[in-house]
Amino acid sequence: MTGLLQRSLPYDPLTPRPLPGIAPLRIEDWLIRDEVFAGQMARREELLADRRAKVLALDESARPAAEELLDLVLRLAYPQAGSHVMRPDGVSVFIDRSDPMGTLGRLVQEDLCLLQKQCEEHVLTGAVLCFPASWLLAEKYQRPLIAIHEPVASYDGGIAKRVQRLFDGVQPERPLWRFNALWYADPELHQPRSAAARRETPEATVADYLRSERQCILRLPTTGAVVFSIHTYVLARPDVVQT
Repeated sequence: MTGLLQRSLPYDPLTPRPLPGIAPLRIEDWLIRDEVFAGQMARREELLADRRAKVLALDESARPAAEELLDLVLRLAYPQAGSHVMRPDGVSVFIDRSDPMGTLGRLVQEDLCLLQKQCEEHVLTGAVLCFPASWLLAEKYQRPLIAIHEPVASYDGGIAKRVQRLFDGVQPERPLWRFNALWYADPELHQPRSAAARRETPEATVADYLRSERQCILRLPTTGAVVFSIHTYVLARPDVVQT
């Protein structure tokens, strides 16, 4: 795992906010490049090459939103982009507009999910999800928010309504963010798991790695789709500050 473990976090993961735990964020602070950018991007390249069907999905109805998201990421992270961009790790990436989600997966550390309003709920209609934390894209794709969170015991009807209101109310250029904290015995970033095969959560006192996701939501101004982004941190126990 050399080059894949962060040494610190920009927030205190052990003092969680009450669900849904949302706070405002500047659009300029949405995307992060941290000290393991090169390692995480190399892992993403491997997964997109070897397991593309498992880590990427896009419904044709969501293609305009995916294209808009690609333009936003280029504006924020690679403002000088032409037909190619040079990543900070020295890798040249072709901007393939026929494959917006695949291209996005090669540009930023964040996993990116697209959700669009259908009837009363937002539905997952596209994603590049290289680093799932014990869930499967195939099981969540084309499903609404409440179904996506079915295995999460704390995600009850009340929380579901509050989260749906957040997705309804989030404004362009005004992202919102939250974080979680999970203990894992294995530091591997790619942790797919079916909802039918529930993860046995190791006790925090014996698990060797803390995995924390910085999760953001923002609205795309033209298509109105909501983006759910996930920046994954994995820290070895000695690097976790206990308070």
